[in-house]
Amino acid sequence: MKEFKQNKNDLDKELERFMTILDELLIRYSQLVEKKSITSAELTELGDMEYYLIEINAKITAIKNLLEQDLFGFSLGTFYKVKNKAKSGDLLSKRKVENLRENFEKLLKDGMLFNMN
Repeated sequence: MKEFKQNKNDLDKELERFMTILDELLIRYSQLVEKKSITSAELTELGDMEYYLIEINAKITAIKNLLEQDLFGFSLGTFYKVKNKAKSGDLLSKRKVENLRENFEKLLKDGMLFNMN
């Protein structure tokens, strides 16, 4: 638990730092976009920023997808393990299966998951 708390604190600090730096970058980007006349150096800076912001967006999307896939994969793996225990008569596992089923149904209804069948 102590390691999780430290990891959580470290990640929160890094995310806060990331947001602060990104905010500064976006402010500068916005200033350059709104500028009426722009120098050659500023135009180069603007182009570099746009390219970099597209890269950042792709990285954020990759992180988001990784989190969603890992969390879903883990939950699905847990579901099948618990389901097998429930089939063998374990009452606690039966309750867990029902709870997991309800959560999956909610995700389906909310559009967070889609059914391939």
